[in-house]
Amino acid sequence: MSLQARPEGVQLVVDSALLGTLALGLLEAESVKLASLPPAFDAERDQVVQRLIGRFAGRQPADIPGVAEARSLFHQLDIDPTKTRPSSEALLRRVLQGKGLPKVNPAVDVCNLCSLEHQIPLGLYDRDRVKGNVRVRVGREGEGYPGIRKQRVNLSGRLLLADDEGPFGAPTSDSLRTAVTSETRNLLVVLFCPVDRAGQTLSGALEHIADLLTRYCEASVLAVRVAQ
Repeated sequence: MSLQARPEGVQLVVDSALLGTLALGLLEAESVKLASLPPAFDAERDQVVQRLIGRFAGRQPADIPGVAEARSLFHQLDIDPTKTRPSSEALLRRVLQGKGLPKVNPAVDVCNLCSLEHQIPLGLYDRDRVKGNVRVRVGREGEGYPGIRKQRVNLSGRLLLADDEGPFGAPTSDSLRTAVTSETRNLLVVLFCPVDRAGQTLSGALEHIADLLTRYCEASVLAVRVAQ
């Protein structure tokens, strides 16, 4: 299965072993401006955080909509989600512990808010550092990469994204090689969603990300696509 993009855009190729298990959302944007986020974003973020705390404080994560589905996806891929948590659940746990969302840079902060609110793990990448087509598959023995906050991320047996230079992303922790920095101008966002949540949930999350990137980062969204 593949997603056909513009000739100069990303082509996403999904391993046949993942058919029927995984749905993917892909967004490309250019000319992003990573200046400080305005107070309006802080207000929007705080509203979402307080709403989630009000609804889910004291509840087990597995009882929260979206968390169980993401964990189920990991289980189907033989990954223990209590040892390697989906990034969306990790954000939710942080918020419910009263720690708030981390502040990294505008594009990362926007995508973290969407991942938190929709409970869909995602990866955000510097599009110019992604080389060639993107393949979605399960990691081979010994595969891994230097992570953004970790010395090395183990990818053996785990869901990953790979380009012509090897693995660069996952729904748990992304690589240093394709990380978004203050110099980034073009973005690639990939959402990892269980098939049974795809439908309006995945499309809505993509539209939300596109809206926030446009409003707060002045990005030009080039493509928004779904594959399952």
